[in-house]
Amino acid sequence: MVRHVIVWTLKDEYGEEEKEQIKKGIKEGLEGLAGVIPGLVEIKVNIDPLPGSSGDAMLDSLFEDFDALKNYKDNPAHVAVANGKVRPFVKIRSSFDLEVLL
Repeated sequence: MVRHVIVWTLKDEYGEEEKEQIKKGIKEGLEGLAGVIPGLVEIKVNIDPLPGSSGDAMLDSLFEDFDALKNYKDNPAHVAVANGKVRPFVKIRSSFDLEVLL
């Protein structure tokens, strides 16, 4: 299994109310990919960080293997969500992929 984690920091130009709407859109869009993309085992977007966190939202996803993760990144459904609900609003994106033994 492969865990794929991303932390996003939204652009400074957005106020708190706008950021909440953007984060809800990211969560809805990405979690909506469950059951759509082959090899995607689970997907969760956390949009309520504790005080002191440096990011605004976090993706925590699990894939059957590294090939499934590579296919996810190019899958048209994922690309549509990323281009429509994530990338236009993000200032910083940090990712971390790791092999998980269950």
